[in-house]
Amino acid sequence: MSYDPKTIETKWQQIWDAEGAFEPSPDHSLPKKYILSMFPYPSGRIHMGHVRNYAIGDAMARFWRKQGYNVLHPIGWDSFGMPAENAAIKHKLHPRTWTYDNIDYMRKELNALGLSFSKTREFATSDPLYTRWEQQFIIEMFERGVLYRESTTVNWCPSCQTVLANEQVEEGCCWRCDSEVEQKEMPGYYLDIVSYADELLSALDDLEGKWPAQVLTMQRNWIGKSRGLSFGFNLSNESREKLNGQFDGYEVFTTRADTIYGVTYSALAPEHPIVTYLLEHDLLPEETAERIRAMANMSERERSQAEKEGYDLGITVIHPLTGAEVPVWTANFVLASYGGGAVMAVPAHDERDFAFATQYGLPIKRVIEGGEELPYTADGVLIDSDRFTGMTSAEARAAIIAYMEAEGLGKGTTNFKLRNWGVSRQRYWGAPIPFVHCPTCGLVPEKIENLPVTLPDDVEITGEGNPLETHPTWKHCTCPSCGGEATRETDTLDTFVQSSWYQLRYTVDPDKWEDVGIDKADADYWMNVDQYIGGIEHAILHLLYARFFTKVLRDLGYHDTDEPFERLLTQGMVLMDGAKMSKSKGNTVDPDELIARYGADTARLFILFAAPPQKELEWNDSGVEGAYRFIKKLYDRANKVTERTLPEIDHSVLSTESKAARAKVYEALQKSHDVFGKTFAFNTLIAACMEALNALDKQDDSAVWSEGMYVILHLLEPIIPHVTSELSDRLFDRANLAGSIPVKEEVFVRESITLAVTINGKRRTEIEVAPDADKETILTAAKAAGAKWLEGMTIVKEIVVPGKLVNLVVKPASA
Repeated sequence: MSYDPKTIETKWQQIWDAEGAFEPSPDHSLPKKYILSMFPYPSGRIHMGHVRNYAIGDAMARFWRKQGYNVLHPIGWDSFGMPAENAAIKHKLHPRTWTYDNIDYMRKELNALGLSFSKTREFATSDPLYTRWEQQFIIEMFERGVLYRESTTVNWCPSCQTVLANEQVEEGCCWRCDSEVEQKEMPGYYLDIVSYADELLSALDDLEGKWPAQVLTMQRNWIGKSRGLSFGFNLSNESREKLNGQFDGYEVFTTRADTIYGVTYSALAPEHPIVTYLLEHDLLPEETAERIRAMANMSERERSQAEKEGYDLGITVIHPLTGAEVPVWTANFVLASYGGGAVMAVPAHDERDFAFATQYGLPIKRVIEGGEELPYTADGVLIDSDRFTGMTSAEARAAIIAYMEAEGLGKGTTNFKLRNWGVSRQRYWGAPIPFVHCPTCGLVPEKIENLPVTLPDDVEITGEGNPLETHPTWKHCTCPSCGGEATRETDTLDTFVQSSWYQLRYTVDPDKWEDVGIDKADADYWMNVDQYIGGIEHAILHLLYARFFTKVLRDLGYHDTDEPFERLLTQGMVLMDGAKMSKSKGNTVDPDELIARYGADTARLFILFAAPPQKELEWNDSGVEGAYRFIKKLYDRANKVTERTLPEIDHSVLSTESKAARAKVYEALQKSHDVFGKTFAFNTLIAACMEALNALDKQDDSAVWSEGMYVILHLLEPIIPHVTSELSDRLFDRANLAGSIPVKEEVFVRESITLAVTINGKRRTEIEVAPDADKETILTAAKAAGAKWLEGMTIVKEIVVPGKLVNLVVKPASA
């Protein structure tokens, strides 16, 4: 029979569906493995990045099932978001229609790959039932104080017409559409992720060696914990009068308390309240005011790329330790979002402060010895620093903080770069935020029994503004508290909220989905995820938010897990001609066409063989052909098998070729444990199986063939499940297949070993000796084999490197 992938793959996919082969058991006494790949956005078609991600996860899930584990391997759809609204405008379809049509199509594509997902646990995050539980969590977070509403300056994308979290601004641009981000004052909802910053940071230590070091570093840097000094700069009397007594001063934070005696100016962000007051009350020269307003309207990206710019505000503050008056400037390098929008400037010991001071001719005062040139930014010994002179920087930091605390001038403080997560989005296709605005009661959560608050279907999406805001009836409601007339919140939740708890939703037995959002017993059995697989692009956004949500839901009593993902694998991108595959670049490969031509097993084999999962994969058409040829060869060799169970073999009586073949087979088996348990280097396992098949081809013992095929099919089943299931069933009976196969140690017992013979370091010949041969025996054999190179020579040194080589150092006999 010739290899017919379409027939074989359709057959086995139908068998697996009929058997419910991939549904996890409800028995919590079984050992478990939770294998999870990041779920897809239903964009319309799967791409090779999807194939790679899900082939990796599927291989792991299938392997652990064979080892007797209860495996949870689910799939779902990250289905809310702006692209659906954009598609609605372009194709004149409702976002719901576009989304769920895409889900239906992509589900068929994933099924065609033979992926062993649980089908009973599949959901889309836009499903009303998913929204219902999410809204309950949001209300509980509000009641706990984790969620709050306030009016602040936000990142606004003028193209998407929505607010962005700090993490969604990449180099000053929207992470999705790349439009320039603007600063805008408006009310919004925030999750207090900063209150979890310490735990989020410290818990990363427990993930060392389990998560990629790069991801851990990125998260640590984003959280950005720094210990330092917080203190106040009081306004001088004259400056306080200029500001009509509206301000007494402002707070600053520094990690370099040891440099405080080097302060020669202070700088405020152009959005700082004092600057705003000066502008609003015409207390600055008109030209200066215009320049400051222009500076404030620049995006952070523009300001970061622009030359240093600043203006003297004509006010001064008092240095808390020296009593000196310090001029106050506004500067484009000071950000309102960090440190309160105010800094102490020490130009002698900070590059940014130095550049600004040099540009505007401000004083520069050195207070740390070390290095000849300024700015000197390293630690050293303090000079010209009053009582702290002579201390090292480390000593002075502690001493200055202690002194200022004792004098009531400041305090030691921990700061984080991390900012609270703004979750309000001014768009339609998202989960409604379940709150009501009542003129009497204020902000009121919807009653739990009224959830979910769902979206109205009768909307027109134009891309301009939020259609929920202009809907004639949807937002009008009664107050859940007093029963009076009220309006619904028209903002919807950031889609990263949905992907922050989906790993917990999968753990719930589907029979309980109507009754609970997260079942504690189920969650505590399955969590945490044993292996998570996804792209490095989610290192900060999704992974940080999912860790945060897991901790909040733990504190709300839904489960006992501290971290959601035990191990993380970040797979590399799929490239073509050195560039990321992209429809816009016209360099994509259609997985549907690949499967139609070669079969799903070929697609899976190539994608796992072409490169280690963590590395970028360069697409190669000849590599696909090679994968297909190997599967066909494997299929064709089925006629070599004569025994329907794993045969017993007397290794001692086999030919040299048969012994070598068995060694290759069991080398591959040994490698599989390391691959699936630690390295995920599927390419090396596939290569080992290819070598084993080639070695089997060089011998003709039918029992060795049967044993070899039994083991190879066992090893490759997680990778190419259709053809291996077909062959295993035909050759060995599925009922007789072992879950795991013990390694036969006798195959590695070598009757002889080969050693290279070098003379004066140059390889001349080789010898075969017994593995336990003594040095004298080895040297005798080496001299005999190298006799013609030893004629007329005197051996001056004999070196035996066990298991590798013999080196004879010689010189002419007459010398």
